[in-house]
Amino acid sequence: MHGLILAGGEGSRLAAEGIEVPKPLLEVGGEPLILRLLATLARLGCDTLTCMVRADFGQVFQVLAGRSFGPPLRVRACRTPSSLHTLVEGLAAAPPGPVFCSMVDTLMPDADWQTVYAASGGALAQGADLVLAVTPFVDDESPLYVRLGQDGAVQALADEPVEPPCVTGGVYGLSEAARRGAGDARAGGLERMRGFLKWRLAQGVLVRAVMVPRILDIDHAADLRLANAWVASPEAGR
Repeated sequence: MHGLILAGGEGSRLAAEGIEVPKPLLEVGGEPLILRLLATLARLGCDTLTCMVRADFGQVFQVLAGRSFGPPLRVRACRTPSSLHTLVEGLAAAPPGPVFCSMVDTLMPDADWQTVYAASGGALAQGADLVLAVTPFVDDESPLYVRLGQDGAVQALADEPVEPPCVTGGVYGLSEAARRGAGDARAGGLERMRGFLKWRLAQGVLVRAVMVPRILDIDHAADLRLANAWVASPEAGR
């Protein structure tokens, strides 16, 4: 699989709280998010790495300049209004083949990254169109809820809570067909990642989920404090 990182967002909520550092360079455990995630994807075995970075984040390009993580690295500038736009541009930049995609601020223990990556590759090889990392840990202002079947297939995606709690975590495995579908969804007027996921599921394709206990993302200053406390805890090293 090819690794893809989406770092095209403005980080407006963090900026409104006085954090002016671009989100990809926020430090968790003393390491910028984007370097942490690139190293993780390289360890997982991604064949290549593609990073979509907001064009006005000059500091990020400077940090990445000349860096090597093992697999070939592509860093592309973007000015996109949503994660779906960034995804479509990133998929166009990545080589052909299945893609393992993550938002730049996604945090999990290494063992859970390995679980999600291995399960994503296996599910895609067995005919899944999409694979979603999901968690029962709900800590988001606007989560996308997931209803699962007993076989782990996604039955529904909704903006309203479901029982038992289960939400998406910002990590996706995409087949070649799903890659084409993302472009079709964007061309058809869809603006958001969740809209694409719902649309794809409504087409009747097989969407699998990989459940892990906890996935963190960073949208607010409090999230950053939580992330750093988590990295220092025994859970992060399991």
